[in-house]
Amino acid sequence: MDITKLESLGLSEEMIRAIQDTGYENFTPIQEKAIPVLLEGRDIIGQASTGTGKTAAFGIPAIEKIVDPEEHADPQVLVLCPTRELAMQVSDELRKFSKYKEGLRVVTVYGGQNIDTQIRALKRASVVVGTPGRVIDHLRRRTLKLMNIKLAILDEADEMLDMGFVDDIKQILFNTPENRQTALFSATMPAPILRLTQRFLRNPETVKGDEGDTAFNLIQQYYVEVPKSKKAQGVRLLFEQQGAHRGLIFCNTKRMVDVLCRELTDLGLKVEGLHGDMAQGARTRVMAQFKSGETDLLIATDVAARGIDASGVDIIINYDIPQDMEYYVHRIGRTGRAGNTGVAFTLIAGSGEFFSLCDIQDTTGIQLQPYYLNGLEETPEDKFYARNTNRSENGARRSSQPRQKGQNGGRKADNGGNAVISFDVGSNHDVTERQIVNSIMKHAHIKKDEIGDITIKENESLVELAPDVARHVMRSMQNGTINEFLVVCKAVSGGKEVNARGEAKPSHRRGGKGGKPSQGSRGKGRVVRR
Repeated sequence: MDITKLESLGLSEEMIRAIQDTGYENFTPIQEKAIPVLLEGRDIIGQASTGTGKTAAFGIPAIEKIVDPEEHADPQVLVLCPTRELAMQVSDELRKFSKYKEGLRVVTVYGGQNIDTQIRALKRASVVVGTPGRVIDHLRRRTLKLMNIKLAILDEADEMLDMGFVDDIKQILFNTPENRQTALFSATMPAPILRLTQRFLRNPETVKGDEGDTAFNLIQQYYVEVPKSKKAQGVRLLFEQQGAHRGLIFCNTKRMVDVLCRELTDLGLKVEGLHGDMAQGARTRVMAQFKSGETDLLIATDVAARGIDASGVDIIINYDIPQDMEYYVHRIGRTGRAGNTGVAFTLIAGSGEFFSLCDIQDTTGIQLQPYYLNGLEETPEDKFYARNTNRSENGARRSSQPRQKGQNGGRKADNGGNAVISFDVGSNHDVTERQIVNSIMKHAHIKKDEIGDITIKENESLVELAPDVARHVMRSMQNGTINEFLVVCKAVSGGKEVNARGEAKPSHRRGGKGGKPSQGSRGKGRVVRR
């Protein structure tokens, strides 16, 4: 990196030497914007995708804030991280930047490690990097003192929020000086995080490291439709066909991690699992094998994967669709790091998961592209394929592709593959087709030609929509009204079994008789006149 540029920031000679040793050629956008602000002593809100260099963005100024480390026994910088893996990763980075600073010690504290060892280390700590729970533990034991903290950093604040650490963070910050400098870094900015910034940051400057050209956009994103019984085989084929060397697979549960590990091992892949029930020693061993290349694929839950140093990962596979759509951003952000491109695949098995795919697209604003996986043998037992034959030539659902005016949702829409939603009002409530259309347009902000066939029964009205539109309408109509009646809106069918006229279509459901929706979808329901 150009030494003149580093000198212009006012960095110390020791820091310049350390940065040059790391091999940095250029700062990333978040580093260019955040480093000067933090060096000036101002509070900051930094928003950037995973893998864009946030650690160096706060780490370089943090090390420069330390004065006379050998003369001060108490820490001057505190970094809070959501997981032990991220805490260790951040500590490693900070040690690189402090290698020429004599007497400066970076101490990591987290659960699962011998607390007596941590207590001894904290006696001469200049920087403390830790998880909120263990930091609270040390505060209660009075083995950690924060009265000399100059800079407090919240790394991946949205992750800490998801893990329920907000109260711990507040308690920790209350133990630091009021005149401290505070930096908050997060990939997303939900409302509770913004409230946290209002409470603990003073006139913060917001910096975004992406400006629309994020690491997120460097990742090619696909969905792959596979039978549920062949998901593991689909993972193996994806890994082989992509020519991948290191992959990260996400599951929603610890049990699924263990099950998939066994299945992929039987298929000849070198895999390891990572989840919260594992002892720290086992977690450390698994990560060491993954980093060294002994393991082809690491299978993890969302919580266990937070903070993983996933440099070199060239494929991400969502075996399960994330239960929280914001997790999707964090998952795929484990590839496409530091300006490199990456690829992410989401496995879809069944109409319910297709609705979740629509949620992902709504949340991210990205249209995932279909990917047709060669080599999966289809059988009559694959009910998913039997129900979803409405595909274009490239194997994708027609309704999943961008709609054009008058197609897939027009008044005379092609019913195949569309979804049917139900409102619990009908002719007994003097509801008309026009009122239903107007209400949907008003609450969901969609066009009239996106609404398909409508059938009005005595106590129920059925509306046919493209699946992604249906999901959006159901969310938008949670407190919606039709003809001044507060309505309950729910899905009747995510695929082809029932159309908006209540007509039966070929179905592979056991005991399915076709025709009308189930009694639970009809009846009088909850109808409240406002």
